[in-house]
Amino acid sequence: MITVSLPDGSERELPDGATALDLAASIGSGLKKAAVAATVNGTDTDLTTEVADGDVVAIITNNTDQGRHVLRHSTAHVLAQAVTLLYPGAKFSVGPAIENGFYYDFDLPDGQTFGEEDLGTIEKKMKEIVKANQPFTRSEHSMAEAKQLFADQPYKVEIIERVESAQQGSGDADDLDAGEVSGEIISAYRNTDEFVDMCVGPHVPSTGKLPWFKLQKVAGAHWRGNESGKMLQRLYGTAWESKQALADHLTQLEEAAKRDHRKLANELDLLSFPQELGGGLAVWHPKGAIIRKLMEDYSRLRHETGGYEFVYTPHLANGKLFETSGHLQWYKDGMYPPMEMDNGTYYMKPMNCPMHCLIFKSRQRSYRELPLRLFELGNVYRYERAGTLHGLLRIRGFTQDDSHIFVTKEQMATEVAGLLDFVLSVLRAFGFEDFTFNLSTRDPEKSVGSDEIWVEATQALQDALDAHGLEYAVKEGDAAFYGPKIDIDVRDAIGRSWQLSTIQADFQLPERFELEYVGADNERHQPIMLHRALFGSIERFFGVLIEHYAGDFPTWLAPLQVRVLPVAEAHEPHVERVVAELTEAGVRVDWVKADVGLGKRIRTAKMEKLPYVLVVGDDDVAANTVGVNLRHDMVPINEDGSAGQDVERDVPLATFIERFRAEVDNAATAALNA
Repeated sequence: MITVSLPDGSERELPDGATALDLAASIGSGLKKAAVAATVNGTDTDLTTEVADGDVVAIITNNTDQGRHVLRHSTAHVLAQAVTLLYPGAKFSVGPAIENGFYYDFDLPDGQTFGEEDLGTIEKKMKEIVKANQPFTRSEHSMAEAKQLFADQPYKVEIIERVESAQQGSGDADDLDAGEVSGEIISAYRNTDEFVDMCVGPHVPSTGKLPWFKLQKVAGAHWRGNESGKMLQRLYGTAWESKQALADHLTQLEEAAKRDHRKLANELDLLSFPQELGGGLAVWHPKGAIIRKLMEDYSRLRHETGGYEFVYTPHLANGKLFETSGHLQWYKDGMYPPMEMDNGTYYMKPMNCPMHCLIFKSRQRSYRELPLRLFELGNVYRYERAGTLHGLLRIRGFTQDDSHIFVTKEQMATEVAGLLDFVLSVLRAFGFEDFTFNLSTRDPEKSVGSDEIWVEATQALQDALDAHGLEYAVKEGDAAFYGPKIDIDVRDAIGRSWQLSTIQADFQLPERFELEYVGADNERHQPIMLHRALFGSIERFFGVLIEHYAGDFPTWLAPLQVRVLPVAEAHEPHVERVVAELTEAGVRVDWVKADVGLGKRIRTAKMEKLPYVLVVGDDDVAANTVGVNLRHDMVPINEDGSAGQDVERDVPLATFIERFRAEVDNAATAALNA
């Protein structure tokens, strides 16, 4: 017998030669059924792996993020197998699991292409493979053996050759899918004698574990993400642990499609992306600009009352600035190409932080000035690849609500704790309540600075999270090159997670720019720099807001808050007086002539997602009242002005204004005190 340890510290005896699946079965039939892989001594592995005496073993179940990753990667293999059966001679490249799904890239023979109509046929073949319950069998090979095994798959051979070159010091394998290869041994998984795929794994024990999937769309993808590389065809899909989980996800996708900010921005006349501008650049229309101004005004007010000082910096700078900051070393691929001028090489700025360092450095600083909090709504420009652009969510020119805070080492933990409160209050002001926190740590290969400095900075962020009693995940190696960070994700109205706010500790830029302050001991000291964005960017945050509210913005944010409709032409002179009184009261209001039926005008207002529609008829003119229609209660109205029970009639205009002002003022107060 052997003894293995479980994550909770308990131990379990098993026969010598037992597998991870045997362990799951010994614990219970439910765990055996849900198991898809295992972690043995910290390494993810297949359930068929034998465990040894003294091993620490955790079972990975299908209803966890880790387990779903295994399900999706395994389903990607089934997709590749189905395509090679349906399209003899097809070449397959990479097929990783991604958030909520998977994809696989293919090169079909004889100029064949996938169409959306082909997805059903491919799905049917995949279901046959699942029903056959084919085992995933792992094998390991030398580089030479692997090239022979995949001799008819040129993309796999190229991957192997790039790994070989990298190991010999003559190539770079950084852009490989992490699931493809690891180390000098190439592992492969075979489903049948006819199909084998190269992969690190782990995979489910057999295809029968994969019944709940759906193919979603066809797209193009350049090999290795290189725009000069061959265009392949990418099939996307999703896979889940149960029929209900799959159905819930597909329902969420349907709702997400209705909320797509690009679609709603066009329908609500908020902004657009003219082709004449080029990809990833937006123009804001008057209605969208109203909301943006409200967001920026709120941000300015919060920073003004929060002890920040406002600064402005230019849109471009001499390349020497970005050499000093390290951006040309670590971030050049994300920057726009240089502009050669008569006095040097210039770049559009991808970040505001180097220029804020120059402001700090412009004169001698004292410890009495710290914390020094600099704030800017600064425009930055980043060259995102065309294939990654996505409306406002991935854009090339955007505005950050950017702050850089210079503190002493002793002030850092307190300042970070205060920043967490500040960030959460701003997010709550815009209607978000469900947060996830991630602490990103150093990537030793892509970072600068001593281990001691990194440990100290990381500990300060961790202490702030712990002091707030916040649960957080640690993302190993995900920090920026200059310091660790806290990322704050929000969950929207339909359960999707969005990464918005960031707090980063930075010892590196103060050192690179030789920033100093005079301490109480009259000696010179180096400050610590904290990077902090609340919205992340105005553009991305606005895109998330559109989708969160499905365009139904709260009244205080709505670009048009009230529309007044006369029942008939005779009521129009009085409607103009009503509009004037509402405007004087600070209401964003318009009115529409009675040139079409009232019911149609009501329905149009509902489509525009207006918070209030006021109807004025004969009795209203005489009594200076209005009929009040809330956006979610608007009902068809007869041409004579009669309305259903959800419409509040005979409301004195002064009463409506009082109620409206109270609603907006209360929202403003709540936002400031969130």
